[in-house]
Amino acid sequence: MIIKVGSEIVFTLPSPTAMVFMLQLHPSVAARAGASERFAVNPSIPVSEFIDIYGNRCGRIFAPAGWLTLRHDALVVDTGLTDTQAPVAHQLPVQDLPADALHFLLASRYCEVDSELKQIAWQLFGHMAAGWPLVQSICNYVNSHIRFDYQLARNTRTALDVYRERVGVCRDFMHLAITFCRCLNVPARYCTGYLGDIGVPRAASPMDFSAWFEVYLAGHWYAFDARNNIPRIGRILIARGRDAADVAITTTFGFNELQTFTVWTDEVVEGVVV
Repeated sequence: MIIKVGSEIVFTLPSPTAMVFMLQLHPSVAARAGASERFAVNPSIPVSEFIDIYGNRCGRIFAPAGWLTLRHDALVVDTGLTDTQAPVAHQLPVQDLPADALHFLLASRYCEVDSELKQIAWQLFGHMAAGWPLVQSICNYVNSHIRFDYQLARNTRTALDVYRERVGVCRDFMHLAITFCRCLNVPARYCTGYLGDIGVPRAASPMDFSAWFEVYLAGHWYAFDARNNIPRIGRILIARGRDAADVAITTTFGFNELQTFTVWTDEVVEGVVV
């Protein structure tokens, strides 16, 4: 399967401004796009690239005042299969986890493991069998506990806020699920990327940029999605981190005004985008 993905973001800047962005494909995915992946900045200015501490591709620019357009395009080869399912995947004791997984048991900006959510997590899920059934139970709970409402999105909402307010957008679903997992000693990390409505009925508000999370079980990282709560086709990873604060699409070090933001994720069948 070939999936055409891309985005275009247009800003106006009142003065020259530094910016960091994560809009290109994650290194683990980029090879499946090859030379088809293109990134352009208008006006044409130098772009320096670096890999952050989580292994994500980042771009860095110093943009002049005026209009600024960031555009990304790629054709990504995908298996066409849904997310891997491993219902018997076991949970490793903390003392047996690899060092690079331990970081994803700790509290972070939006995932307050060190809050009252720890006690809530053990009350809700402490009786569950560890491993895959536990994580799936967490997803089931979050999916039914939270009401999706894009109009009520708020960039300061933490996992504890989500639990109390019972409303949010996809990042909020993931933050609460991640926090519950960490409270129960399951390493969990936040993911952002493209997710189109492939293999499911097309939504009124199409899935394009989306969030999901990954947990470490039985020596592997597996994708889970507390909002959709079903295996999906065509997750195209851009970045991973502790939570949404680590994987912002753009970070502008100065005032800016967003003019337009367009995203596309479509299956290509014999040269035709569907």
